[in-house]
Amino acid sequence: QVQVVESGGGLVQPGGSLRLSCAASGSIFRINAMGWYRQAPGKERELVAVITRDDSTNYADSAKGRFTISRDNAKNTVYLQMNSLKPEDTAVYYCKAVVVLRTSFSEYISWGQGTQVTVSS
Repeated sequence: QVQVVESGGGLVQPGGSLRLSCAASGSIFRINAMGWYRQAPGKERELVAVITRDDSTNYADSAKGRFTISRDNAKNTVYLQMNSLKPEDTAVYYCKAVVVLRTSFSEYISWGQGTQVTVSS
């Protein structure tokens, strides 16, 4: 009912920057929140940053001061600007959308397939 597609991952050197994009589409009445999570090999998926419909944001301690989450309401898209990247930021980054469905007005959660971010020299 709702599709979430990430883009923008890749290989970057330590200290470099990347911008991830995530677009939600489908039977969306309203987006309540969108967020970025990441999962490194052998580790559990963890929150990176989230932004709510009232533009409240929340960041993991590891992301504060380096990452910025923002959104374009007209495009149902959220961005994650990542600066000063470190090797420990290497992970698959997943986007999560929490939406209200147009068909039922119930809340629905959809995840993207993930995009690989590798920080290495």
